[in-house]
Amino acid sequence: MALDDTGKPHGRDSQTFEELFLQEWPRVVGIAQQITRSAAQSEEVAQEAFLAFYRRFGDALPDRPAAWLHRAVAHGALNLLRGEGRRRLREERGTRLEAGDAPDPGDLMAAQEEILLVRTALGRLREAEATVLALRYSGFSYNEIAQATGLPVSQIGTRLRRAELRLRKEIDYAARR
Repeated sequence: MALDDTGKPHGRDSQTFEELFLQEWPRVVGIAQQITRSAAQSEEVAQEAFLAFYRRFGDALPDRPAAWLHRAVAHGALNLLRGEGRRRLREERGTRLEAGDAPDPGDLMAAQEEILLVRTALGRLREAEATVLALRYSGFSYNEIAQATGLPVSQIGTRLRRAELRLRKEIDYAARR
């Protein structure tokens, strides 16, 4: 086992859950924030990802624990968006019925509508597509995305292009509704 400058062992075998948490928390929250656009929701999703990780592995960290966390938080945030999308649709149907199908144009600003459109479209993508996009737009390199998803690095560019095209189609579809 290799030792660091202080004489302590270093490497994956010596890293504890607490050290992993302290090291990865900002990045895990950042991934969730990129998807949810909410500080509170991103912290909740990050906590859930770490809790699931600890329940599964404890201090016996797997190979590439950060990759597992990055993928888990992306999935959790996307699931949150999907659930919100379904709830929002139910609420909108109820509001339209109460208002006699007359939407209030002052309810939403144009920027909020665009954010909602993108989030809805992202929630409609397959999980693998949305995960690749979320990781890339969270600042991950192709190598980091490959590690987090288990895909070969050589496929990341193609997957991203396909996911972006599908996202654009979903945005166009959602805009026409």
